[in-house]
Amino acid sequence: MSNNQPIFLTPEGMRKVKEELEYLTTTRRREVAQMIAEAKAEGDISENAGYDEAKTGQGFLEGRIRELEGILKNAEIISDNAAAPGVVMIGRTVVVREQGAEMEEEYTIVGPPEASPSQGRISNESPMGRALLNKRVGEQAVVVSPSGEIVFEIVKVK
Repeated sequence: MSNNQPIFLTPEGMRKVKEELEYLTTTRRREVAQMIAEAKAEGDISENAGYDEAKTGQGFLEGRIRELEGILKNAEIISDNAAAPGVVMIGRTVVVREQGAEMEEEYTIVGPPEASPSQGRISNESPMGRALLNKRVGEQAVVVSPSGEIVFEIVKVK
C-alpha cells in the first residue's frame, strides 16, 4: 500500500474498517494484554509457549491496526454522483458475459480492502477490474489471464 495513493472504499467499507479498528484497539488489545499478563504470571518467560504465542499475537494485532489506520488515512469514499450513468466505475455493479458463453456474471467494482471475489466484489486493481473500468454497455473488455486473453461483453451497468 503506497502512502499517498487513494484507497477507494464504499461507505459500507469505510464503516467496516472503522468498526474493525475500534474493536482491535479496544477489546482485542485488552484481551491480548491479559493473555500476556497471565503468561508472565506463570513464571519464567524464556521457555513459556503461552507467552511467546501471546507476544506473536500482539505483533499481528498491532500490524493489522497500523494497516487499518493507513487505509483510513488514505481512504477516498466512492461517490456514484461523479460519473456518467452507464459507465463502469468503482462502486458500480456490472453484468458481463464471456465471449462465446451464455451465462452472465455480475461483479461490483470496489477498492482492494473490500475485494472478495467469492462474493462478486472485485478490486479495481485486479486484471478484471482494470479491464472493465470506464466501459459502457455493449463494449468489450479484454482481460489478460495466465491462460490467455478473455473477452467479456458489458451487458449492464448498475
